[in-house]
Amino acid sequence: MKELILGGTRSGKSQLAEQHALESGLDVVYLATAQVGDDEEMRDRILHHQRRRPEHWGLVEVGPDLSAALQQQAAPDRCLLVDCLTLWLTHLLWNESPERCRLEQDKLLQVLPELPGSIIMVSNETSLGVIPMGEITRAFLDQAGFMHQQVAGLCDRVVFTVAGLPLVLKGELS
Repeated sequence: MKELILGGTRSGKSQLAEQHALESGLDVVYLATAQVGDDEEMRDRILHHQRRRPEHWGLVEVGPDLSAALQQQAAPDRCLLVDCLTLWLTHLLWNESPERCRLEQDKLLQVLPELPGSIIMVSNETSLGVIPMGEITRAFLDQAGFMHQQVAGLCDRVVFTVAGLPLVLKGELS
């Protein structure tokens, strides 16, 4: 089972993903893509997520090569929870060359269909607002939109979360 959960900031998408991971009945490994750096507000967000997760869940902090981490961790009796694809993409756009950014996205799309077990991916839906004036921000929105379309095409279930409520776009909730 491959699932993509989209939503805006504080929409409840991560909490829904965590609930689905618990309900899977499988061992859960959380693949975290956030990087703190000097950002105190991001540190608080990460701490909020950490406090909510069960202590027995595994944790892998993921860098640019998300596909390798997924391949290393995926197993038939395991649920991988990736939180979140847009933070991963942000780090690629800021820290890597455009070629590496495209390569890493392509690698994710290649490995995703072949991974065993359950994969739940969280991502921020960013295409519902106005088009920003900055070039890098427009590039991010374009990249995120294209990535979401491609990942959603490979998933069994896609859920859009608003105000903590799931709206199923593809597949069914169990």
